Amino acid sequence: MPILKKAKRFNAARTLVIGFAVIIAAGTLLLCLPISSKSREFTPIFDCFFTATSASCVTGMTIYDTYLHWSLFGQIVIALLVQVGGLGFVTIITFFNIALGKKLGYRTLKNAAEDLTESSFEGGRRIFVSIIKYSFIFELCGAAVLATVFVPKYGGYGVWMSIFMSLMAFCNGGFDLMGMEGESSSLISCQNDPVVLITISLLIILGGLGFIVWENFLNIRTRKKLSLHTRTVLVMSGILLAAGTLFYMISESRNPATMRDMPFGEKLLNAFFTSVSTRSGGYDNLGMGEMTEFSQLGTIMLMFIGAAPGSTGGGIKVTTLMVMIVTVVSYIRNKNDVELFRHKIDKLTIYRTLVISVLSMFAVSVCFVALYFSMPADTEAGAVQCLFDAVSAFSTAGLTAGAAALTGFAGKCLLIVTMFVGRVGPVSLIMSLVMNSRERKNIVVPDGQILIG
Repeated sequence: MPILKKAKRFNAARTLVIGFAVIIAAGTLLLCLPISSKSREFTPIFDCFFTATSASCVTGMTIYDTYLHWSLFGQIVIALLVQVGGLGFVTIITFFNIALGKKLGYRTLKNAAEDLTESSFEGGRRIFVSIIKYSFIFELCGAAVLATVFVPKYGGYGVWMSIFMSLMAFCNGGFDLMGMEGESSSLISCQNDPVVLITISLLIILGGLGFIVWENFLNIRTRKKLSLHTRTVLVMSGILLAAGTLFYMISESRNPATMRDMPFGEKLLNAFFTSVSTRSGGYDNLGMGEMTEFSQLGTIMLMFIGAAPGSTGGGIKVTTLMVMIVTVVSYIRNKNDVELFRHKIDKLTIYRTLVISVLSMFAVSVCFVALYFSMPADTEAGAVQCLFDAVSAFSTAGLTAGAAALTGFAGKCLLIVTMFVGRVGPVSLIMSLVMNSRERKNIVVPDGQILIG
């Protein structure tokens, strides 16, 4: 009997993949109901499937404008899907088990840690309670600030707008309720509103730093120092935010369709917001389709990098980029070991960095090729726009340069798959398919030589 139980165990990666699939299926069924649409009619199941996947994978790509098509019930369903997808379904289940006083074994906590994309997570039950608690605190604080703008402007509905937008910003969801200002206009109408842009920027940054960084700061008194992971995330996030702001200030400053006519302060604010949002937030304040192709290429790079591990954001993660950089630097400096902030990076981390990077580029390439060749012959979307939307889907950024709206059924199917792969992670997806419950044994093989470069 124990042998049978052991054979039936799911590894953490498989639990993660199946869990998200179940959430997407439940969301699809709820969105199909007539009560979910403002017209009180059934929404086509494929469109509901696309929306549920986008919400559960905290992407923000849409077929319908969220405000114009979905009723209050439908908007609540989308918000719950984003909340569960952002925090991680295993994290939420773990939290409620703790709240009910149930004992959690090592395997349960390990599964939850994998859901946070952190394989060597420490902190036990306490961290999961902190994640839920502080997530709600940040979201409520953000909603309170946004209400000072939305309630005077939109009345009682502004209360729900504030809650919805705060939750979406913190979870890097990308959905919005600004359709009343223009269909699929996102935050373009808020270009000159510093309260909205700064508040949403801070929420995106907090969600994108990751729960592991929060835990380090919350326990700084006992630990007395920041961990290597926290320092890496803060340094890389700061560099990317500053570099992105400068990039958009230069590349879009003379573009009449975006920032040319803005005063300097407004240009700086919008460049900063775009730098924040492109790495997974998913809000469009300038009009991505109106940007120059040079700016779109820069945005593709920022989206592909994404946020931090264990966060509500996507992408290959800032720590992956840092490990790649220091690996190259260490090799150029003829060092035997890869060092970061006077710490040696173990080989398994370097291997994982390589695997994540290669698989991510492969996933984006497949989606890009399929998207490009599925475009109608008379479409205006070119290769850059197709690559933009493919990377956006994989990194769960949710921004679009127009290709997603023009593609057909096959293209949208590829976008759904890419969003799912981007959220659960290509490594987790492959491990869920090929790994069995037994740990693989290391087999000793002879050394070999191969020429490189």
